[in-house]
Amino acid sequence: MEYLRNKIVSILTSDARVTPAEIADMLTVSEEKIVSIINELEEQKIILGYTATINKEKLDDSVMALIEVKVTPQKGSGFEDIAKKICKYSQVRSCYLISGDYDFMVIVNEQTMKKVAEFVHEKLAVIDEVISTATHFVLKGYKESGIIFEEEEIDDRLVVSP
Repeated sequence: MEYLRNKIVSILTSDARVTPAEIADMLTVSEEKIVSIINELEEQKIILGYTATINKEKLDDSVMALIEVKVTPQKGSGFEDIAKKICKYSQVRSCYLISGDYDFMVIVNEQTMKKVAEFVHEKLAVIDEVISTATHFVLKGYKESGIIFEEEEIDDRLVVSP
């Protein structure tokens, strides 16, 4: 059972559009069994959603920023309550507790660099437990969720010489 769960998660991580019927064929299991396992994974909050990986550079001019955040952990709840405060903002795409000089890595999407700066200044930096931030703007994306944005085209033509 654990093997099937892991295989289903792996397949859906690679391509969330794969249907239960296709997964059943791949794993030689009944479609009903696959649907049952997927439902269980969703109920257990292991599968949290299904998304598409987008090359935003080809879609719009929005800005992605990686913001390192240093905080003072709270007595009794450590980092949890602070993370909840940070995650409530719609601009926050992802939030991770990290090791190193900073405590959180916050990934933000906004329309402009100025909007990111406003978010940091008006929302993030004013959280009582925040000590400091360091903002890094993504200049170009190459790979996300295991998907390379632009594969190098291979010229497989034969060389013709006189």
